[in-house]
Amino acid sequence: MPALLQVLREARACDVCADRLPMGPRPLIAATAASRMMIIGQAPGRAAHESGIPWHDRSGERLRDWLGITPATFYNAAKVGLMPMGFCYPGAGKSGDLAPRPECAPLWHDKILFGLKQLKLTIYVGQYAFDRYLGSAYPALTQAVLDFDTLLPTRVVLPHPSPRNNIWLRKNPWFETQLLPELRRRVKEIMA
Repeated sequence: MPALLQVLREARACDVCADRLPMGPRPLIAATAASRMMIIGQAPGRAAHESGIPWHDRSGERLRDWLGITPATFYNAAKVGLMPMGFCYPGAGKSGDLAPRPECAPLWHDKILFGLKQLKLTIYVGQYAFDRYLGSAYPALTQAVLDFDTLLPTRVVLPHPSPRNNIWLRKNPWFETQLLPELRRRVKEIMA
């Protein structure tokens, strides 16, 4: 396999689905061989696409709060890798952003993950990451999130931190009272 830096350079230049992206390609991914934690999310939103900064929105603020880390730590690729299921903003639909482009994960994920030699924790955020990586082991995302004590210390599934998921959060109060303290403890341990 090519070295991680080469793979990242190629992924950031990818234009495989350029003709299907309303704002054009702008792959947003961050990682180094030293990344200790990888967050596999959905796809950049419009604000992230425009700024060129992954998770540069309210969902990112909530995710950083869930993890108990500052933006400085979150955006330090030597500590935290950020890899969406679809690397570019897919455009908007009737009820929010469109699904991540399906080309990215098969093209790039294995090559990038192979280069992460210090990885201690992988966080699967939202339905799309869950479906690809753990969907065959659980009947639904909520069951995988609830199974955090089995998946930790190396993996965990989170709902998407979008404000659209406030209903899910209200229906599952154990997420904040049980999972988040364990997740923050593990993140603090990894970042130390």
